[in-house]
Amino acid sequence: FDQVATTFAFLGFSLPTFFTGILMILLFSVYLGWLPFVYDSEVTGFWPNVKQSIMPVAVLGLAGAAQLMRFMRASMLEIISQDYVRTARAKGLRENSVVLLHAMRNALIPVITVLALQIPEVFGGAIITEQIFRIPGIGRALIDGIYSKDVPVVMAITFGIAILVVTFNIVADILYAVLDPRIRLS
Repeated sequence: FDQVATTFAFLGFSLPTFFTGILMILLFSVYLGWLPFVYDSEVTGFWPNVKQSIMPVAVLGLAGAAQLMRFMRASMLEIISQDYVRTARAKGLRENSVVLLHAMRNALIPVITVLALQIPEVFGGAIITEQIFRIPGIGRALIDGIYSKDVPVVMAITFGIAILVVTFNIVADILYAVLDPRIRLS
């Protein structure tokens, strides 16, 4: 499992989003015909909207999931060799209990930092994905604002993304205190 996950993480991390998006369009829209090629804002109904959202969500999620997998693996490998994990095993705890209660909880701390930065990136950094799939989203509005020199629109979108970054960093700090009792917010 580790080799498969590492290979997936390597591919997801090394392939740029525009390349992944084009590959998915070729495979699922052109060759197989399963999913629509471009986003249509006039589509009604739940399932047609889900079908046209599958590829953009997969493209955005692939790189983020690969990065999280790499961080989680590295963090778990570091934590597994700690003394308190060996002590928990020596006390006779089951391996699931040792991994889930002792190791994973502490391994999540650096992963939360990465996740806190990835969530605003989905809102602001999806510009390329929106261009590939022709989605009229925030990134498209930002590009249009830059090209038309509409400063208030550019400032509003940039300010909104900055608020998201600050908000999710605060949430990450709160989660640090929840995961590690040694960290206290005062």
